[in-house]
Parts: sequence; C-alpha cells; structure tokens
Amino acid sequence: MLGALGVVYGDIGTSPLYALKETFNPSTGVTPTPDHVIGAVSAIIWLLTLVVSIKYVFLILRADNRGEGGIMALLALASAAVKDSPRLQALVFVVGCFGACLFFGESILTPAISVLSAVEGLEVIEPAFAPLVMPIALVILVLLFAIQKYGTALVGRFFGPVILLWFVVIGVIGFYQLVQSPGILVALDPQHAYFFLLERGPKVLLVIGALVLAVTGVEALYADMGHFGRRAIRLAWLLVAYPALILNYLGQGALLMRQPQATENPFFLSFPDALLIPAVALATLATVIASQATISGAYSATQQAIQLGFLPRMRIVYTSAKEAGQIYVPFVNGLLLVSVLVVTTAFGSSSALAHAYGVSVTMTMMCSTLLTFFVVRMSWRYGLALTLASTAFFFSLDAMLVAGCLSKIFHGGWFPLTLGLFVLLLMMTWKRGRELLVKKIREGDPDLRLFLEQIRDAGLPVIDRTAIYLVSDPTTAPQALMHNIKHNMVMHRQNLILTVRYEQRPWVPFHERIRITPIAENFSEISITFGFKDTPDVPNALEYAREWHGLEIDLFATSYFLSRETVVPSTGGGMPKWREEIFASMSRNAGSVVSYFNIPTNQVIELGTRVLI
Repeated sequence: MLGALGVVYGDIGTSPLYALKETFNPSTGVTPTPDHVIGAVSAIIWLLTLVVSIKYVFLILRADNRGEGGIMALLALASAAVKDSPRLQALVFVVGCFGACLFFGESILTPAISVLSAVEGLEVIEPAFAPLVMPIALVILVLLFAIQKYGTALVGRFFGPVILLWFVVIGVIGFYQLVQSPGILVALDPQHAYFFLLERGPKVLLVIGALVLAVTGVEALYADMGHFGRRAIRLAWLLVAYPALILNYLGQGALLMRQPQATENPFFLSFPDALLIPAVALATLATVIASQATISGAYSATQQAIQLGFLPRMRIVYTSAKEAGQIYVPFVNGLLLVSVLVVTTAFGSSSALAHAYGVSVTMTMMCSTLLTFFVVRMSWRYGLALTLASTAFFFSLDAMLVAGCLSKIFHGGWFPLTLGLFVLLLMMTWKRGRELLVKKIREGDPDLRLFLEQIRDAGLPVIDRTAIYLVSDPTTAPQALMHNIKHNMVMHRQNLILTVRYEQRPWVPFHERIRITPIAENFSEISITFGFKDTPDVPNALEYAREWHGLEIDLFATSYFLSRETVVPSTGGGMPKWREEIFASMSRNAGSVVSYFNIPTNQVIELGTRVLI
C-alpha cells in the first residue's frame, strides 16, 4: 500500500494544486458564489467517485493480463478476444495504440504542470518572487531528467512516505478549513453537482474541461497494477488517497465560501501563513514524485511498444539488478526533457498548461473503456446487455469529459492531440513497414529446407564452431547464411536458425520459452519466446536451453550472424512513398539488435543487404 501510494497516486494526489483553482478561472465563467462553490466541489467529489472509485478501482482493475495492467496490457487482452475478426482486431489495435500514444503527451505535460503549479506557491508567500518561478521550475525539471540514468530505486524508497505525508497534510488542512465552514458538507449530495452543471448551459463544456483536472493520473492505477497488485492499489485508494482528496476539496470549498477572493490559489491559501513555506516545499517534492511516476511509465510503454512490434528497437538500460521493470531509455528521456522544457516555457503558467492537459488524459480513458468492452464481452463472455450496461455509462461519461477538453482545443489542447496522432502515425508505419519487409524477404529468399538440400553435398569445409543466424522468418534461408557460404566458403559444425518472438502476455515462463526443432544435418531451428515485459536476453535463453533442453553449445565458441536490411522506398509499394521514407529512416536509426538482445559484441558478424519495399 505504501509503495502504491508513492508511485500510483502521486499524480492524482497533486491535482488539488490546480483543479478547483482552474474551475473558477475567468475563462470558465464561474463566479465563486456559495452555490457555485458547493456545486463545483460536489462535481469534483462525484467525478472522483464515478471515474476513479467505480470505473477504475472496481471495474478496469479486474481486466488484468496475468497480473499486469496498462493500456498495452489491455490492448493485448482485447486483441486476443477479437482474434477471429480481422476488422475488429484492426480497430482494437488503432484504439489501443492511440491511447498509448496519448500517454506520451501526458508524460510531457505532467512534469510541466505539476512542478510549475507547486513552485507558483512562492507567489503566494511573496508576490515579488513571481519572476523566479519559471527559472526555478526549469532547474527542477532539468535535475529531474538528469537523475533518470541512475535509476529510481534510491529515490523510490522515499516515494511512499513522502506521498503518505502529503495525503495526511492535505487531509488535515482540508479538515481544518472544513470545521470553520461546515456548510460545505452539502456538496456530498450529487444533486448539487447536477444542478451546477445544468445551470452552466452551453458553457458547461468549459467547466468540465477544468473539472477533469481532478482525475488526471487515474491511468496510473491500472498501469502499475503489476508492481503492487490489485488489492494494495484498491486499499491505498479507499483508505488513504480518496478520503484525503475529498477532505481537501471540501476544505478548499469551505475557504472559498468565506473568502471568494481566494480563487487566485485556494490550495496554498488554505494553509496558515506560518506553514506556507513548508507547504510549498512538500508540494514540490510531491510533484517531482508525480512526474517521476509518469516518466517511468513512458519508459515502460516504450519498451512494451517495441516488443509488440509498434516501435523500432531503442537502447534500454536496466537500472536495477533485482527489478526488471526499472529501466531507463536514453532516447525517450532526452526527447521528453526537451519537450517538457519547451512546453513549460511556451505556456508560461500552470493555468495555461491546464488548457492542454485534460485532452490526453480523457482520450486515454475513453480508449480504455472501448477496449474493456471487447474484453468483457468476448473474453469474459458476459451477455451483451450486461456488457453494454457496464461500459456504456462510463463511455458516455468519458465522451462528456473529452468534449469538455476539446472545447480548449485552440488554447493548447491541440498539442497533446497532435503529438498523439504523430506518434500513432509512426507506430502504424513501423508495424506496416515491418510486415512489408518480411513479405519481401520471404519472396526474394529461397526456401530454407530447399537451400540446405542444395548445399548438402557441396563439400564445404566444416569448422568446429556454432553459428547462430538471427532471422525474423525461419522458413527462408537467412541472407547472412548465404553470404557466409558465398564469401567464406565454409560451414559450421552446428548451425542454429534463431527466431525471437513476442507474445501478447507480459511474462513467458522459462519452461515455455524455448523450442528446438532439428531441420537438417548440423542445422536446427530454435525459437525463443518472450512476453512484452520480459527482458530479451538471448545468451541467457541459450544457456537455459543448454541446461534444460540438452542443446550442445559452447557460448564462448559461438558466432552470431546478423542480416542488416537497408530499406529502399519505391513508388507503388505497400504504403505511400512518404510513409516508406519514414519507415526507411526509422529502420536506419533503429537501435542495435546486438545490445537489445544482450549479445556479446565480439562474437557478432553483421552482413548487409538492400530490400526494395
């Protein structure tokens, strides 16, 4: 529970810094009258109840993929559920990938708005500090991304206690304000939320776009289920996070009922003057933790997308000897840092960032609801009426939240949407390009078994070593094998045609991971299967095959032969030429298969070939 508090609830736990404040932003047209304050607080409370408590904690957390959660795990579940319908499977892939792409936009906006909103507390302490807010926020963000390469294990030790302290403090401060104006308790009645929203008329979407900030970070509940388990996440929400958030929003409402002018920053103004400096310090720590969880989530989403075939290989650094999930992706880290600094500087304030923030969150929530429908209906085999009843209400709620955020599309909401669509284009281009590449290789290369029959009596000299040929299609003769025979005119004593596959489940047990099939004298096909959260270590898998499957191999007397394909775009191919150019560029810049599969570099022979797609 303590770990779940630190990682899972950091983002949603820091939403009180800006959610109610933005609800009374002049752009929404809501004035801080007692009725409006009660209605706004009631709307936030019931949004937390419906979206977080009921939808995520009680419904979506049930849809685990062998204990793992997150949009990619849900995509794998939904895809398996509709595997007999190619059209539905294509739809599921697009929806799931778009939801994952939007998460990258959230990974940029969360550090920016969280850190900036915390540092803006300096303006409450002393208005003269206003010019220092941006430089301090930028320095904190640079330091945050600079420490990523050292891993999160050391800092993670303090996540739980700090966020627990944060929830205790905001709950106590909320209660302190509440006892001074207990009339705010009527906000617990959902009727006030209903009439508040009804009264807004055509401007209701502007208000919803602000209210949705109260549930930002909700996807972390599902994404981190594999780290802490469903029970710990549920208990941490129900016993700590939910009560503390309700108390704090009630407390901010109580303050606004007495001091309407406190809409400038109701969170920090809830604190007595003597506690303002500690409050800003604690808020900064809490927002850094909230940002850290989102950044780590971006690394994990990238790794899963690579292993599901939606992104090219990238260098992945494992920062812990004990926890495989603690990783660092240098390319993604650099890209996020530059993007966060640009966004923070360009928007200039947490209020301006709030206009962009909700779009990616709500659309990801909608994608999760759509995927959950297919899981509930086709995997769990619930009746259509019950499935619709369990998902249609939440889809309608998500649609309303999306509509509210899209009302801010010209005020910054375009940014995460554009970013999400761009990443989706890259994902779809890479997946389609790989399909075309494998098809072309299959068409151009001879059948493996036929090729082996042709060279069987060639009288080639045999050297007493093992050759491993890494291929994507084991049915055709590897280019590296043909080049080796053509140029070196030798045959190895043992030849393994090795294929690495990924399944749409998070983990593959060791006893299911290896399959060895003899195909000719001195030749065997070996298939290694990983889950999308497994660490793809080929030498380690071969060592397991030697010990448990009787594979006769000396890993120190083994050569790895790789084929590096140079993609050549063409007119009239399987994709428009501009997409083929993008795929060719991604292919050229893809990370090394050697480091990705942890293959010793001094045992690798790489041979190139050009492929026209």
